[in-house]
Amino acid sequence: MKENFHTHTARCRHATGTEEEYVQQAIAGGLQILGFSDHTPFRFPGSYYSHMRMYPEELKDYVTTVLALKEKYAGQIDIRLGLEVEYYPDRIPALLDMIAPFEIEYLLLGQHWCGNEQNEPYNGRPTEDVALLSRYCDQVIAGMQTGLFSYVAHPDLLYFVSDPKAYATQMTRLCLAAKELSVPLELNFLGLREHRQYPREDFWKIAGEIGCPVVFGCDAHQPQHVTDAPSEKTALEMVDTYRLQFLDSVPIHPWSNGGI
Repeated sequence: MKENFHTHTARCRHATGTEEEYVQQAIAGGLQILGFSDHTPFRFPGSYYSHMRMYPEELKDYVTTVLALKEKYAGQIDIRLGLEVEYYPDRIPALLDMIAPFEIEYLLLGQHWCGNEQNEPYNGRPTEDVALLSRYCDQVIAGMQTGLFSYVAHPDLLYFVSDPKAYATQMTRLCLAAKELSVPLELNFLGLREHRQYPREDFWKIAGEIGCPVVFGCDAHQPQHVTDAPSEKTALEMVDTYRLQFLDSVPIHPWSNGGI
């Protein structure tokens, strides 16, 4: 593994370490490209501040810090600057206006909530709600259709614990859209190393049968996880088991607010 585009910083309030520590670990681990993609700031109505993302006023420092490291370590590693974003349709235009003045290179789609996190359940909690499952797939598909996002992080994050047929029906819709739109799906190393509910075997069986493009993401919240050989080994075994269309090089593309 020579590239990782899924890396967080302490600004998200659930990661540790300095940006430079992540960079140094990436170099020591043999990465050629390290992309920072911390949880994007959103401005919400009222006085609400998210507990799991950087605040809007921290965005400038995030950009400045990462770009300074990009310059400092030029020739040793290619550092890229991105954000991990929920597709909240009513918040996206304001977000794009907020980030437009900065040198944000790419966006990842990570749908931790449906609707709005102020009054919605976290998608990582167990649920038997088929309507929520359907909404999750609707929202991820709508996000992919915008063309904003280079890939979908942990597409199997939703913790659905009820009817397997309903899960297969809805996730087949999501995977078919990813295939049609050529948007890669991320096999997430954080889920592997922490033994979370994802990656889900039933999801990746569907993705393999449909032939979705697949990438790896370390989802590093600590410097030592910016490279993760044990998870990579397991992920490669999953590639073989489910005959996944694994991409050696992550097809990162610049975001554009055209049409949004």
